[in-house]
Amino acid sequence: MRTRVVIGDDHEVIRQGLKSVLSGSGVEVVAVASTASEIRQQVQAQKPDVVMLDVRLSDDDGIELLSELRKSYPKIPVVMLSTFDNPTYVARSIAHGASDYLLKGSTRDEIVESLQRAAKGEPAPETSVMRQIQTSMERRRDRTVSPDNPLTNRERQVLRHIALGLSNKEIATSLGISVETIKEHVQNILRKLGSPDRTAAAVWAVKMGYLD
Repeated sequence: MRTRVVIGDDHEVIRQGLKSVLSGSGVEVVAVASTASEIRQQVQAQKPDVVMLDVRLSDDDGIELLSELRKSYPKIPVVMLSTFDNPTYVARSIAHGASDYLLKGSTRDEIVESLQRAAKGEPAPETSVMRQIQTSMERRRDRTVSPDNPLTNRERQVLRHIALGLSNKEIATSLGISVETIKEHVQNILRKLGSPDRTAAAVWAVKMGYLD
């Protein structure tokens, strides 16, 4: 059975290059689109098995569009595509429901495997950059701040998300809890660390190896 995919990318060279690469692979490109509105239209019209979506579109934030597509079409998986292996992009993609995160330098076999696994509802390959970041986000136990004033397991997890650049809303989505609860955790983290703001807390977390 062929895997039907809609590709959304604002660079024609990338769109046509992917069509060429995927030719004869078992993955059929049923449509390509360059803007957010075109992507929406093609997904609605084609109802593909999977969508491949650029992280940075010229007219929209690809990750925000990912969130919209996942809400509108929860049964259609989305694989993000990017030139950048920026941990923040990867973490945001995970929080908004991406099935995988591919770099544009990926091999044909890696792209085909990722799309086919996503279409089947299988997790991203172990070698995927997304799996590495996902493991870090899900890890609950880590260093304490001090014997007298440790962070709780949940606070460490929230701090790890902060260090990855996620907003309170994105952290709440990722962890499945309310934004108000996240705000409380952030306030507790800043107080315990003596940090003036979340940026300072993020810098501290990175220095302490919270993302290792």
